[in-house]
Amino acid sequence: MSEGASRSLLGRSSSIGSTGSISRRIIGVAGLWITILLLGGGVALDRVLQDAITRNFDDGMAYVLTAMIASAEIGPDGEVFFNRPLADQRFLEPNSGLYYQISGASHEDWRSRSLWDRALKLNVNRPGSELRVYNSDQFPDENLRVMERTVILPGSKERWVFAVAQARSGLDAQIRTLRVTLIRSFLILGLGLLVLVVIQTLYGLRPLRAVRREIVRMRTGEKNRVTEPMPMEVLPMVEELNALLAHNERQAEEARAHAGNLAHALKTPLTVIMNAATAKAPDLNETVMREAVTMRRQVDHHLARARAVGRRGLAQSRANVWTSLQAVERAVARLYPDVRIDMDGDQNADVRVERQDLDELLGNIIENAAKYGGGSVFATVRAEPGRSIVAIDVEDDGSGIPETERERIFDRGARLDTGKPGTGLGLAIVRDVAEIYGGSVELDESEDMGGLLVRLSLPMA
Repeated sequence: MSEGASRSLLGRSSSIGSTGSISRRIIGVAGLWITILLLGGGVALDRVLQDAITRNFDDGMAYVLTAMIASAEIGPDGEVFFNRPLADQRFLEPNSGLYYQISGASHEDWRSRSLWDRALKLNVNRPGSELRVYNSDQFPDENLRVMERTVILPGSKERWVFAVAQARSGLDAQIRTLRVTLIRSFLILGLGLLVLVVIQTLYGLRPLRAVRREIVRMRTGEKNRVTEPMPMEVLPMVEELNALLAHNERQAEEARAHAGNLAHALKTPLTVIMNAATAKAPDLNETVMREAVTMRRQVDHHLARARAVGRRGLAQSRANVWTSLQAVERAVARLYPDVRIDMDGDQNADVRVERQDLDELLGNIIENAAKYGGGSVFATVRAEPGRSIVAIDVEDDGSGIPETERERIFDRGARLDTGKPGTGLGLAIVRDVAEIYGGSVELDESEDMGGLLVRLSLPMA
């Protein structure tokens, strides 16, 4: 691989902009997603646990309220009394945080001793008998959780409101403890997940750093391929990179070979011209013209190869064989109006060749058939999907080429019929250009027409 090609492929270009770090993208996206999930999960879990704690708190109050209603009776004076005392001693301790009160519209409130000189504000005129639970701030120094129910006791037509109130301090303390524990736990969990993402990202992207090191070694000339084993996800990229390097090496080697061949081909004609000019040969004009024609055909040949090599790397190269055959047939018919050119075969066959190069390939073959044949040329297009090729057979009714001469005819400048004008480069160009595109060209005898059969095989598009 040439130094220029290596720099073109592997050199750092200041014109290439950066779109940011992949590691930072992965960590950032993972961190954002983890944060969203933890926040959502934390809020949901906080709601569930807070409801559970509150229900447990309310269940205790509901048990006391049920006991109050179950033990309440109407005395001879029409007032409410308990036929058995409530078991919780906090009702007897002033400002203990647990209170009860029974109120009637036309009766004095019956309050627990724990209320002391305070009273709960109850709505005795509220209709219905459903259980009501609510928070109350009616005591300035104490937030309450109140549970009440309106009932009609046996022996009385009065609607009595039974209420139990408990300070929220214990409930709020449990909720605060729960939330602190959740926040700490989720922070530790989130931090642990972020550390895991960082470790996973650094470890997961390690093969890319290995590829970078390999490319640096190639750029510095230590090696010419990526040979370090890679994971399955990175391996296709490495294989494509190695294929690209091999492709560039082939192109560079072909370019050197073409330059050497062209220099060698031009060296002899130039030497002849210089010797003739130095010796002041009388046939200098004829010598210059003859050698100039030789140099021109060599230049044309190598230009055709260079064009094909330059286009070979285009993956999108595609040309329809039938369309190209029609264009070549019209051009050759103008040069040889007495020659009949017939075509048959698959009109939809496409090949992976640039249209200009396909025209040159078919043009050289059909022009040779028209020039050296007996007046008839027949072209057949045949697609062979099993071999992924398109075969193009061009037959003529001429004298053909002996089998012993068929290989030599591909040499540059080789001509069997020197009586007709030409440079002898037609089939040489066809073979070189076809091989550049991965195709081939073969010579055989035409069974139907008796002349030469030229079979051009090109890769199917």
